[in-house]
Amino acid sequence: MTPISRSGAGRASVATLICGALAAGGLAAAGVTALEPGAAAASSHREAPLISGTPQYDNTDVYAFVSPDKPDTTTIVANWIPFEEPAGGPNFFTFAEDAQYDLHIDNNGDAQGELVYRFTFRTHVKNKKTFLYNTGPVESLDDPDLNITQTYDVELLRLKNQHLVSRTKVANDVPVAPSNVGKASMPDYAKLRSQAVHELAGGATSFAGQADDPFFLDLRVFDLLYGGDLSEVGNDTLKGYNVNSIALQVPTHMITESAEQPIVGIWSTTQRKNARGHFTQVSRLGMPLVNEVVNPIRDKDKFNASAPWNDGQFLKNVTEPELPKLIEGIYKIPAPAEPRNDLVEVFLTGVKGLNQPPHVRPAEELRLNTSIEPAAEPKRLGVLDGDNAGFPNGRRLTDDVIDASLQVVEGELVGAKNDLGDAVDKNDKEFEKAFPYVALPTEGSRGPLAKGTSGENDVRNQLGDALSSGGSADDTTLIAASAGAGAIGVVLVGAGLLWWRRMRERAY
Repeated sequence: MTPISRSGAGRASVATLICGALAAGGLAAAGVTALEPGAAAASSHREAPLISGTPQYDNTDVYAFVSPDKPDTTTIVANWIPFEEPAGGPNFFTFAEDAQYDLHIDNNGDAQGELVYRFTFRTHVKNKKTFLYNTGPVESLDDPDLNITQTYDVELLRLKNQHLVSRTKVANDVPVAPSNVGKASMPDYAKLRSQAVHELAGGATSFAGQADDPFFLDLRVFDLLYGGDLSEVGNDTLKGYNVNSIALQVPTHMITESAEQPIVGIWSTTQRKNARGHFTQVSRLGMPLVNEVVNPIRDKDKFNASAPWNDGQFLKNVTEPELPKLIEGIYKIPAPAEPRNDLVEVFLTGVKGLNQPPHVRPAEELRLNTSIEPAAEPKRLGVLDGDNAGFPNGRRLTDDVIDASLQVVEGELVGAKNDLGDAVDKNDKEFEKAFPYVALPTEGSRGPLAKGTSGENDVRNQLGDALSSGGSADDTTLIAASAGAGAIGVVLVGAGLLWWRRMRERAY
């Protein structure tokens, strides 16, 4: 595919269906009529029946790009736990302790991971005699008022033909950035974020913690493709929601096969410990939006549990995709002819001369040519707009994968020029300029001020020192102690008594 240079200005916000765009990522797998076991990976927000009930293990998106401020490094960002409501306490959002969160790197194009960075997590509770996530304002990650914390280890696994060659621990007991409870609890969340950026052995850097969900799109396609009416598109469905992010920045020479072969394929998986104590894969994704829209319900859970090199079983789902036919039926936009061989390079092998490794085995990985320098002014449509540093050459946080994928799946590469999109062209929050790049999470206390308040006399001033640091048995009195600090304490005690009385009257 030859990159198409466009201005991007004035592109019609026809928003013909994000749905098509959603499919594009997977439809891209559409082209190989003789697909050997090739990898497939899915962008997934509650995309499969089983994983939708276990959000701690649910991958949402994977990003991979040459670091704009450190072009000799590559950054990978993988997200979990879709639709985190910022005010979702008292049990805020933690990584699972019985899971292995893996970042896979295929550096020779054989559809198998030669490197795996494995993140595992532990939860720590200072005071189990309170319901509070934090017992006072949190000023640092080791603040005694941060009652519930997590730490993680990182292992580097080197593989050959899926057999373990070596295992090296590269980080131990690294603190996780907490959920952003609110302004009273975490007055300087950016400071906490910075403390969670950790230097690893060998020049790598890692981060784990909460972040704004960087994926931007209008997800209302599931209301029967916008109900056949495009007048209400352009709403960023994920605005205001957070995710749990794992980010890794690695010197590029550590992950590529050689300077002569700079192309890598990347995907993530989640493995969960089963009843027998063995780890079983329950989720995976690389290229965006495959399992969500392309695979039918019967295949979704199987897809999440299968290995990338065994995906020939799903071929028909992508060579004869359902979505373009739905679009044609509802919006009268002709579906391209099948089989969809035009999509092979973009989504299976990489584009020749751009991000296709030599001797490539067709596999749906997020392929990145690490030798292409970051763009000074990134264009949201990436390669389609002449910006070869963007999607589908990896995926940057700012890439509009919905619009780019939709245009390709609706025939951009076979002469059906179009400007289709979902009218959501950027994230609701600005991304950071330095690692980990993801935007700060939305805080839980983001509502309007109460009537008669100025905002200067906040909750922390009213509580004073009533909420003491956790740790001792005496802390069971912290709610009672807070009563003397003002009206807030009285309300808490009254609410507690009311709850206690109701519990005594319950029959279960």
